[in-house]
Formats: sequence, C-alpha cells, structure tokens
Amino acid sequence: METIIETWERDRLRELARKQLDYARSERNQKRIQQWYRHNDLQGIRPMIQLEMMTFEQEILPQRLKCISASARALETQLLRNFLNMELFDDDRVVPDFYPIGYDTWFKLFDIDVHVEHAQIDGHESVAHHFIPALGDLEEAYDAGLIKPSTFGVDLERTGQRRQFAEEIIGDILPVRMKTDGLYSVPTQMLVHIMSMEQMMYNIYDYPELFKKMMDQIADDTIAYFGMLEEKQLLLPTTGFENVGQGTFAFTHDLPGEEVLRKRPFTTSDIWGFMDSQETVGISPDRYEEFIYPCYKKISEQFGLLSYGCCEPLNPIWDRCISKLKNLRKVSVSPWCDEEFMGERLRGSRVIYHRKPSPNFLGVEPSLDEDALRKHFRATLHAARGCKLEFTQRDVYTLHRNIEKGRRYIEILREEIENCWQG
Repeated sequence: METIIETWERDRLRELARKQLDYARSERNQKRIQQWYRHNDLQGIRPMIQLEMMTFEQEILPQRLKCISASARALETQLLRNFLNMELFDDDRVVPDFYPIGYDTWFKLFDIDVHVEHAQIDGHESVAHHFIPALGDLEEAYDAGLIKPSTFGVDLERTGQRRQFAEEIIGDILPVRMKTDGLYSVPTQMLVHIMSMEQMMYNIYDYPELFKKMMDQIADDTIAYFGMLEEKQLLLPTTGFENVGQGTFAFTHDLPGEEVLRKRPFTTSDIWGFMDSQETVGISPDRYEEFIYPCYKKISEQFGLLSYGCCEPLNPIWDRCISKLKNLRKVSVSPWCDEEFMGERLRGSRVIYHRKPSPNFLGVEPSLDEDALRKHFRATLHAARGCKLEFTQRDVYTLHRNIEKGRRYIEILREEIENCWQG
C-alpha cells in the first residue's frame, strides 16, 4: 500500500477531516442521531429519509477530488462520502465524529471466482454488465467436483496498513476506529453470479434434491464464515453509524454495545444482519418456500436483528415465509411491492416499513415532476399509516448533474411528511 503522499495532499485530507468533525458536532447532526435511535427502536415519531448517493456519485465526487496518489485519493473519497449527503441534500444521513475502518474480509462461494464483463461506452466501462457463468448443469457440476467448500478469510495486514495510514494523517483530528457493518448475506445473488439466473431456474426444475443440497451447503458455508469472524474477534457492535445494507443505519439500544464487548467477544447474535433474494422473483411462492427459504431462515437465525429485502416484491412470500423470521426489524417495500398489503401486515408490528420509492422521478427526467412525485409519496404515507416508516431512495444513476434536483426531492418529501403523515 502506497503511504508516501505530498504535503499538500496531507493538508487537503486534514482540512476534510476538520470539516467532517464540524458536521458531526453540529446540532442538526446530533438531533438526527437521536431520531435514528428512536426510529430503529420503534419509538420514532416521523419517518426517516435517506438519498443514497453511491449510484450517482460519479457526478458528485470527481470535481471535488484533488489528491493524486492512490492512498490519499481513497482516504479523500471516503471523507467526502462521510458528509456530502448532509452538505448537498440535507437528508437524514448522519455524520460520524470518527473515521471508520472495516476489516478486509472475503467470502468466495464454492471457491469459484466471479467474472464480470462490462459494456463499453467511449472506451469506459458502463453500469451495464454481464456475469460469465462458471457453473452449468448442476449434476455435471457435482460430478466434476465443482461444488467445493466455500473459502473465506481476512487480510489483517492490509487492514492494519489502512488504519495506520489514516491515523498518521488525520488521527489527531478524527479518531480512527474499527467498524463492523451489519453482516450481509445474499445467497441467490452469489449463486447467479457464478451460475446465471436462467441456469439456476433450470437446475431447480431438473435437479430439485441436488439444488436443495447445494442451498444447504451455502447456508453451512456462510455460518462457517461467521464462525471465523467470531473466532478472530472481528465482530464489533452494530448499534450506531454502522451500515445495515439497503441504505440504512444500525442505531439501536436493542443490541449489545461496547460495555458488553469489553466483557466478552461478540457472536453474530449480537449484531445486525441483512438478506435479500431478488433473483427468485421468477419462481412461485411455493417454490421459494421449498427451495430458498430453508437456507435463508438458517442463516437469518444467526443475527440479533434482521433487515430483509431489496427490489423484490415481498408480499407474495410475506405470510408464509418472511413474516416468520423472528428477529426481523426492517423489511423492504420496493416499487414492485403491494404497498397497501404491506401496510396492513406491518401496521402496529415491530417491523419497520422500509420504503424504496421509484427512482424514475429523480433519475429519468432532467427536472422533477413535482405533482407526480407528491402523489407517489402520498400513496406511501397513506399505505403505511400506523407503521414505523423509513424512506431510502436508491438506484438513481444520474441527477443530470443537477444537485439542486436532489435537494428539492428531499424538501418535497419532508413537506409531504409534515402535511400528510399519520404515524
């Protein structure tokens, strides 16, 4: 890892660290932190809001990045990510008063490398991509010995180098802390990345028992990976700024924190987990329950609290499967989900209605159709009345380089909550 940087780069990074600390200490940030705690502990009054910048940050970050050396640029990028939401959009994304470092861990399903082919536009990789399958016919894959134990591990040397570099540059301004985000487990996504969705469907039909055997191995391998994290004591509290997949934070008093960690090592039952299965929208609820749910249930039981779902509509499998996950705290209500159905099921429950509005309003047209956007928000606010509600706007790949459009989007949502919300 390159650790020698120019003096001016060091000055730039320290300037950004001070800026992050100012945002973190602001009254606005402190108030929102407390709102996140109340929200995740099911005591909140208003819905929380977040605009996920990750998918369109190519329109935001390049003109703000000044560092040249790779290590300085990586640190600069993360510092900007830590506070730009508050600076540009004023949503409810909060700013930590420290610089977090995650462990460099990895998990390779069946010890098979994932190969991705990206489309090219003007000589650059585009968002469009294709996974090159490594597995085909499942029976042939087993006969050829391709379904091997999954491999996993952690690169503590690289983790230590990143931590030391950050501490030397900004540690006297922002404390550098290790962080464990919520554990992220998406078995069918990993499977599609090495098998293709079409082949996965064929294998469910052609080899039902082999497919169940394979899914059970995925569960066991995942739990073995979790065991490695426990053994090496890499699990830390997920009760604050930690990410829980799907654009949300971990803030909660319902899981153990630092006081408990000082007394004993953590297990996965002490922290948040996240799961989804977008790739199975093409199979029936019966088949999901038979072929997919046992694996997911087995893994999900390892977590203290669970957030479930991404873009897949969950209403078809809610009653017979997802609603039975005992540690469920958040569930995704995507643009393809039956909002009214989920509102009826979640009303008065201990599960947060985590709404993902359609990205079309913000990411397709150069300007906002404010009337249509307000109607879209009102539909959610009506469907989710009596629920604990959260909005995360995801999957926006362009703002048409119009930051004000994103800020106005948040203003409109706040106005509609103020005028229409019946929590």
